[in-house]
Amino acid sequence: MRIGIVGLGVISRFYVAAFEEVDGVELAAVCDLRPDALAPFQGRAACYTDHRTMIAEAELDAVVVNVPNDVHAQVCGDLLAAGLPVCVEKPLATRVEDGRALVRAARNADLVLFTSFHRRYNDNALALLERVREHGSPIESLTVRYLETIEEHAGTDHWYLDPERCGGGCVADNGPNAFDTVRQFIGPTQVTAAAVVRDRDGIDRQATVQLRSAAGATAQVLLDWSYPGERKDIEVTLADGTHLAADMLGGHQGFKQSLWHEYAGVLREFADAVRSGEDRAAGGIAALELVADVYRREAEARPGYGADSARTQPRQAAPTTGARS
Repeated sequence: MRIGIVGLGVISRFYVAAFEEVDGVELAAVCDLRPDALAPFQGRAACYTDHRTMIAEAELDAVVVNVPNDVHAQVCGDLLAAGLPVCVEKPLATRVEDGRALVRAARNADLVLFTSFHRRYNDNALALLERVREHGSPIESLTVRYLETIEEHAGTDHWYLDPERCGGGCVADNGPNAFDTVRQFIGPTQVTAAAVVRDRDGIDRQATVQLRSAAGATAQVLLDWSYPGERKDIEVTLADGTHLAADMLGGHQGFKQSLWHEYAGVLREFADAVRSGEDRAAGGIAALELVADVYRREAEARPGYGADSARTQPRQAAPTTGARS
């Protein structure tokens, strides 16, 4: 399967390495605005500075989209219009209406639209999920923590701290991974309460989100962009009182080290979905709708809500194929 990558930021290195781990896939083309980002791929894969040219010339079977959040909708839309299955970094888009339009386009064309929730493939999270299943008692409550110092993770990609480009702050960027972990353990959920803390620039840096599944299980998601260090973990309480936990960073010493095996899982499952034609659009739009609901609830709780209305999702920026970190 000939696969291309659009956007060669920091995260792209995990995708590139995954091609060495996953059978039956080839990194056939890469695209980025920056010649220096393309330089290491000269002679290894076809190189492009415009994703539309890549679409027209590279003869690809599928594409990974790794550009900044604000251009996910444009790039994914162009790929789907060209008949190509898409694996896109979370979030699916910065606005719910754009995410829904992508889902419609993918389903109308019978194409795979796969959002990359890399924590879904974390070895410790999967081991915890298996322990829960083996125990047999249903989940009563769940806590997912996603805590980090965003400046360490963003590096030189300052768009993370631009709400118009990121789609918001910690809720928009870390929220989707955490919400997907909740869905992985207890199925579809709805937000029941949310508290958001913003910094002096208006960026949401912390959030506590309460959710409930259709079966009545509850979940708490804790997000923090100002946490000293990094903590990503899951705690589960079962109906019989049993407490189980998993550290998603456990056994992976060093910054971002767990991502190597997680992105191999992403690429493997995306390739399998493309081969089978499986509809994988639900997860991406579900996470985006939960993000939007958190921001809506925050806006409604503000003094004077109704006078200035709810927070609106950021406008789409002009199309670009720049790198994602």
